[in-house]
Amino acid sequence: MFATLSDRLTSTFKNLRTKGRLSEADIDATVREIRRALLDADVAVPVVRSFTGAVRERALSAEVSAALNPAQQIVKIVNEELVAILGGDTRTLNMAKNPPTVILLAGLQGAGKTTLAGKLALHLKSQGHTPLLVAADLQRPNAVTQLQVVGERAGVPVFAPHPGNQGSDDVLPFGADPVGVARAGLETAHQRQHDVLIVDTAGRLGVDADLMQQASDIRDAVSPDEILFVIDAMIGQDAVTTAQAFADGVGFTGVVLSKLDGDARGGAALSVASVTGRPIMYASTGEKLTDFEVFHPDRMASRILDMGDVLTLIEQAEKNFDAEQTEKMAGKLAAGEDFTLEDFLEQMNQLKKMGSMKKMFGMLPGMGQMREALDNFDERDVDRIEAIIRSMTPAERRNPKIINGSRRSRIAAGSGTTPTDINQLLQRFEGAQKMMKQMAKGGGMPGMPPGMGNLPGMGGKKSRGKQAPARKIKGKSGNPALRAQQERGIATKPAAPAGSAFGLGAAAPKDVDPSTLELPAGLDKFLGGR
Repeated sequence: MFATLSDRLTSTFKNLRTKGRLSEADIDATVREIRRALLDADVAVPVVRSFTGAVRERALSAEVSAALNPAQQIVKIVNEELVAILGGDTRTLNMAKNPPTVILLAGLQGAGKTTLAGKLALHLKSQGHTPLLVAADLQRPNAVTQLQVVGERAGVPVFAPHPGNQGSDDVLPFGADPVGVARAGLETAHQRQHDVLIVDTAGRLGVDADLMQQASDIRDAVSPDEILFVIDAMIGQDAVTTAQAFADGVGFTGVVLSKLDGDARGGAALSVASVTGRPIMYASTGEKLTDFEVFHPDRMASRILDMGDVLTLIEQAEKNFDAEQTEKMAGKLAAGEDFTLEDFLEQMNQLKKMGSMKKMFGMLPGMGQMREALDNFDERDVDRIEAIIRSMTPAERRNPKIINGSRRSRIAAGSGTTPTDINQLLQRFEGAQKMMKQMAKGGGMPGMPPGMGNLPGMGGKKSRGKQAPARKIKGKSGNPALRAQQERGIATKPAAPAGSAFGLGAAAPKDVDPSTLELPAGLDKFLGGR
């Protein structure tokens, strides 16, 4: 969502890195570009004005003029101000001392409240809670049925005593009482001992008096501990107006951004927290129930500035990777066993559990420079690779070298690919296998100087004793073949005899008679001790 804003800001900071000192004109030009980037991203004008004013004031202060690298200092200031307008610290749910904790979802129709109710319930269930969903949206057609389907997928019970509107008109059915349903849901949560109650309420296409009154009545009936305002991150400037109307009419304690995976400019996310003074608590990042995450302002600011979000990537890996399989793989590599296609398939399946490959790559620092490659990345390539490997026999997966022409044709026919695809996969796998072998031998990552992998803490074994220093070879040849011969020659060369500085000749005799030596005249008196 923040791709355009990220590209604009990254380009602006790139121009600063070529300057050793920043003048006031340089800072004004930078602030001007930041202002344009934020306005193009559809950020609210008051927020832009406040943000750029704070950046300019700090950029002209001593913290930049006295810095060794002013450009990096400007980036640091922009990052800190972005974190501030996104809400500052991470905010989590306030759980009630006496269960159940009541969470009321409010927002306009189409913002994604019903789906988000299931995502939030699944998120809380994974943390050990026992949530109960309440279908209090009796006005939108089939809203109750949708919540029941979402609850079933999430494995969370749904309290729905009334079927709701089954027609095509957006009207409240005769005899339907959303307030009564919410109150009965709270009583049911007490009886069944659910510790969290999530109430899904009705929305409108626009803010009106009936919507506010119904939301206020439900709020008064269940006395929620948290009121979460669900807002579509793609609606732009209108998000601020809507959020302000709900804050004045009903009040809310936190904001949930839905559809954050869209291609809109993202101004709503940068505006709502600053305008309303309420923190963004959660973000919906996809259509799956698992595409839901806690909103961290500092991590989102890092993504916008193309500095990555490695912490979120690590958390997702810890959540989805099987620790037993990972330990088994590490032991296998440490024992010197080959990395096979079966191992590769297991690792790939664990990566798929983490979600979209594009999202994972996008969390790496500097990936904004490869945005075009990321956009062109086809997620179906992973499925093709899996189909190819599953079309192989166990023997072929363990030893790909036995795959000949006829086997390639059979695998291609079984996986719906071509022999060329099989060749490309085997070539890439061979490179990956070599890299894994190098790492297993203690060589560290590819490109690391030889011997570094054997150092403690670098993946190698600790040295048990002192080692003789490596013998330096003078005059190495630039030809690899000749240099190898030189190294072999020095390694196999016998030690020089005692008394010979150059390693030539035999050892000197133990007893030497001076009279047998032919010496110059007059030199014999020195040998006789006289």
